[in-house]
Amino acid sequence: MTLLLTLDDGSIQRKLAEAVDLARAAVLEDAGAEQVGAHVGVDREDAVSASHLFEATVTGYRGWRWSVTVALAGEDEPITVSEVVLIPGPDARVAPAWVPWDRRVQAGDLGVGDIFPVEKDDPRLAPAYLESDDPAVEAVAKEIGLGRVHVLSRHGRLDAAARWHSGEFGPRSDMARSAPDVCGSCGFFVPLAGSLSAAFGACTNDISPADGHVVDVEYGCGAHSEIEVEVTSSVPVAELVYDDSLMDFEPAPETPAETPESEPAEATVVDESEAPVAEAPETAEVQPEVEPEAVVTETADEAQVEAESASEH
Repeated sequence: MTLLLTLDDGSIQRKLAEAVDLARAAVLEDAGAEQVGAHVGVDREDAVSASHLFEATVTGYRGWRWSVTVALAGEDEPITVSEVVLIPGPDARVAPAWVPWDRRVQAGDLGVGDIFPVEKDDPRLAPAYLESDDPAVEAVAKEIGLGRVHVLSRHGRLDAAARWHSGEFGPRSDMARSAPDVCGSCGFFVPLAGSLSAAFGACTNDISPADGHVVDVEYGCGAHSEIEVEVTSSVPVAELVYDDSLMDFEPAPETPAETPESEPAEATVVDESEAPVAEAPETAEVQPEVEPEAVVTETADEAQVEAESASEH
């Protein structure tokens, strides 16, 4: 066997991989043709053995495979079959991992009326008469006749601290990462007694989601006692504001009525045959429009002077 492991150039694994027909014959003899499907691969076990895998068509075992292990004892030795077993494939439905009955109860499983006994040698508890490094534990242990039988051991305190620190009210929670400050500086934080007081306390804010729970000093929420929010209007306001109630209003002056055009005086009748005829200009200039108010009416005297001037010519 040592010679095979030392001098193997891959020929042994090739021979094992090519033994498909031998492996199929072995599984057909064990299970029957109606329960064996196609060949799906080869898994190397060690230097002198390999397992051929076939689809299993067994009722109730969907996704399972037949595994046929073949081996080669020497270069001149024939390939032999070691075992034929049914194993689950990557898509097979299998039962969950077995858990002892005394460890199957998880946090939150204990209901009303349920009883869960503590193990006799639970490492989280210690007899109350033993001295501890926690002053609060020692104070309880000195109670004569009224003391508790067991108190938290050092292991029990560390276990609880690790669970609380990584739990819902620890510094890694989503609420704590988005909080403006931590519980250690909040007025609603009440520290625990004993050695746990440096890292944990109880929340007493009824608005907080951690009200009545043990929280880490580095936990935080939006209901911190020292939060100050500047309340401003969400509507933008202009810098210059007019107060209509303090403005004085004056009526606008009335527009004067338009002066009616005076009727021209009767002009002297002039004989058109005697009066020279003025030649019309080739191009008439366009006079600008004059506002009605700007028109000056001719008086009777001006009309008479104009008529006399025309008769002289």
